[in-house]
Amino acid sequence: MKHKDFMQMAIELSEYNVRQGLGGPFGAVIVKDGMVVARSANKVVPTNDPTAHAEVSAIRMACTELGTFSLEGCEIYTSCEPCPMCLGAIYWARISKVYYANTKADAAAIGFDDHFIYDELELPMEKRKMPFEQLLRDEAQQAFKHWQQSENKAEY
Repeated sequence: MKHKDFMQMAIELSEYNVRQGLGGPFGAVIVKDGMVVARSANKVVPTNDPTAHAEVSAIRMACTELGTFSLEGCEIYTSCEPCPMCLGAIYWARISKVYYANTKADAAAIGFDDHFIYDELELPMEKRKMPFEQLLRDEAQQAFKHWQQSENKAEY
């Protein structure tokens, strides 16, 4: 299969999602060594999970399928440029390359505008729309110290 074939799969997932009334028009396919490892449409509505975007859902499936939290060597084909959450997940999963169809501007034009998140991230904590308050840092530091000293940790 070729890059266009994998992208077409992602697009078909996004179209199917809309036709079936299952949620947003987004689909993602993860490929390793030319083989599809996972594919998913956006599952936010049917699962009542705001993190169940197509890319995140496909990443979860691929990690389960491959038995690893690292998707190095995998490529993701997504029907739309990833949102900030999905982009973070893609980086954390160490996916090697992203192919996308629609842009974030295209998504914004139909009501999926993530620009406010990018704007918020640029602001200091005290100026963000959502209040942030730090609590019990000293107590929480113990887990970090234990992590640093642990011989059983799995680096990731």
